[in-house]
Amino acid sequence: MTRRDPAVALRQMRDFAAEAVALTAGLSREQFDRDRTLFLALTRLVELVGEASARVDAETRARYPGIPWRAIKETRNRLIHAYDDIDPDVLWEVASVDLPELLGRLHDV
Repeated sequence: MTRRDPAVALRQMRDFAAEAVALTAGLSREQFDRDRTLFLALTRLVELVGEASARVDAETRARYPGIPWRAIKETRNRLIHAYDDIDPDVLWEVASVDLPELLGRLHDV
């Protein structure tokens, strides 16, 4: 398997998402707001989910229609290009709602 193998990219998406979810497990929103290191780590992990998603070809994406491919890419782009204006509310929502849902869709990869 190569780095461009879509199966590798899907596993990377799953692994990065799982790591992000684990980082926030058991934390309150207030704890998140006080921890700059956590904010930065979570930002990077969400970026990596988006980077990995870009390596999944159209045929493979079609096999996973429940995955919001466009939203993942747009989130990655927003984090990378608007790094000075990341909304903590959105990042928390991604970590606490969107990524657990994504993990459910990627459970069998």
